[in-house]
Amino acid sequence: MYHNLQELLNIATEREVPLWKIILENEMKLSQMTEEEVFTNLSRRYKVMESSSHKAMNQNLHVEGSLINGLAYSQNQYARQGNTLSGELINHVMALALSSSEVNVAMGKICAAPTAGSCGILPAVLIGVKEVRNLSEREVLQGLLTASGVGAVVVKNATVAGAEGGCQAECGVAAAMAAAAAVEMAGGSAQMAIHAFSLVIINVMGLVCDPIAGLVQVPCAQRNASQAVNAIICADMALAGMTCIVPADEVVEAMYRVGKQLPSELRETALGGLAATSTAKNIQEKIFGH
Repeated sequence: MYHNLQELLNIATEREVPLWKIILENEMKLSQMTEEEVFTNLSRRYKVMESSSHKAMNQNLHVEGSLINGLAYSQNQYARQGNTLSGELINHVMALALSSSEVNVAMGKICAAPTAGSCGILPAVLIGVKEVRNLSEREVLQGLLTASGVGAVVVKNATVAGAEGGCQAECGVAAAMAAAAAVEMAGGSAQMAIHAFSLVIINVMGLVCDPIAGLVQVPCAQRNASQAVNAIICADMALAGMTCIVPADEVVEAMYRVGKQLPSELRETALGGLAATSTAKNIQEKIFGH
C-alpha cells in the first residue's frame, strides 16, 4: 500500500484520516487479522510496556553488577518534588524510560520498540501523553499503531540497529516513532506527525553507539531518557506549526548514510566514544577481567 513515509502521508492526507488508520489497513492486509485482532495484539504489547515502565519507578531493583541501579526511582522521586527545572511531565517521562532500561538489565520482560536497547522510549512517551491528555487505552493503541507503522518504514528502507547505524538509528528512531505517535494522540494532523518524526532524527543525527563494557546500560539508559524528551519536544514543535524543510524520507536516508560512515568503533563495538575512556575500560576490567 505504501513503501515510504511520503506515500503513507499522501494516502492519509488524501483521505483526511490519521496515519494510524492507513497503517491499520496495511497491517490487516499483511497479517490477515481483523481490526480487533490487531488491537488485541497491540494491547498485549502495551501491557508489557506499562509493566516495564513502572516496575523500577517505586522500588530499587538492585541487580547485581548493574551500572544503572535506582536511576528510575531517583528520577521519579525528584519529579514528585514539584520544583524541577523542566517540569513534572518531562521528569516523569524520563523516569518511565529509565525504568524499562533497568528492567531490561534485570532480564525482565520488555517490549523491543524497535530494539531492546531503546525499549524505554516509546512506552514512556505513550504513557506520558496518555496521562497528561487523559486518553483511553484505545487511543493509546492508535498511537502505538502510528509508531509501529513509521518504524516499519525505517526498518524497510534503512536500519534501527545500533551495530549498523549507531544510536541515532536505535534510540533516535525509537524517539521519532514516539513523536509521531504523540502528535496524533494529541490531535495533530498526519502531516504534523511526520514533521515531528523528522525533527527528532535531525536532533539526533550522528549519535554514536558506545556502550561501556559492551553492556546495554550506560549511556543507553540515559539516552532512553533523553530521547523520550526529544520525542516530546519535537511533538510540541510540530503541534506549534514547525515544519521540517527536508522531506522525511530524505532525513531517513541521510541518517542511514551517516550511520554507514561511522567507523566500526562507534557502532556498538564498545571500542570507541565513551566506552574507550579510561574509566570505562576500568569498569570493563572489573566486570570481565583482563
